[in-house]
This record gives sequence, C-alpha cells and structure tokens, in this order.
Amino acid sequence: MNSDSDLQIAGDILEVPHLLQPAREHPATVAEFVGLARAIAADRSQWQHLVQYDATSRWYHRLRTGPGYEVWLLSWVPGQCSGLHDHGRSSGVLTLLEGELTEHTERGTRALGAGAQRVFAPGYVHEVVNDSLEPAVSLHIYYPGLTEMPMHSAQCAAAVAPDSTEDVVTA
Repeated sequence: MNSDSDLQIAGDILEVPHLLQPAREHPATVAEFVGLARAIAADRSQWQHLVQYDATSRWYHRLRTGPGYEVWLLSWVPGQCSGLHDHGRSSGVLTLLEGELTEHTERGTRALGAGAQRVFAPGYVHEVVNDSLEPAVSLHIYYPGLTEMPMHSAQCAAAVAPDSTEDVVTA
C-alpha cells in the first residue's frame, strides 16, 4: 500500500457540504483545522504581504493563535530544509501555498505542490526540503500550539533519502 494509513477516503471529504458541520469560531477537529488551512490559503490577502525570504535560514511568522492552536507562515528558498524532526505532543496540518517542497519520512518521499496538504499526529517524524529552483511558502497549524520540535538530525538528509516518490493528491 502506498499510504501512511490503511484508511482511505475516496475524494475530498471537505468538498461534500452535507457532511460538514457548520463552521465554528475556532476549529476543534482535524477536518476543521484542515478547513481553516484551506480558508487561509484561499485568502491571499491574509498572508501574501507578510512573506519574506531569508537566504540564511527558513523565515517564519506566527500568523494567528486561537484557543490551544497556532498558525505559522514559513518561506523556503531553494536548498533550505527543516532537518529530521517531530512536533512533540502537537498534531498538525501542513499546507503548501506556493512552490514545491519535498517531504521525507521513513516510509518514503512525497512531492508537495501548491495546494497539497499533510495532516500528522504527535510524534510524526519527517523532514521537509525545498529541492526545487524556486522559493516556496507553506502554512502550518499546530494543535496544541507548538512547544517543542525535537530534532532527530539537524542536517538535511535529502541527499540520502529513499528513492521512492509518492505524490500527494491535491484538492
């Protein structure tokens, strides 16, 4: 199987209006956090003017907070990577807003294009790298808010990552 989970959903559950609950002021479920990320991604006026690029390290900006969660905006110039890490006790939603990123896990490699989303649970270990020739911008939502990011390897392992590539389906 080519998935991190044995559970597969045909299509995009967030595109089926009768299955969605009315929007809350603050999200409380995985689907609501994914929906929040999509809403922010769709409204470029909330984030595009804030984006900066830093040649020496990944740039990041906390975009908003809510009860028990926070939303971060990150930019990646070519060659920048996160290093192999997890997010401690936080779950998260990573949404690619612009450009391309590659995610490496022990299960393989995924190419992420604009609009792609990854949802992860506490303890999920991965590395994200911009191995393209153009800058990228991503949105990260953490619940609860990110209080730790244990590094498993501070050096980028992209050069020795697994050869398999699995594309993430985008909406």
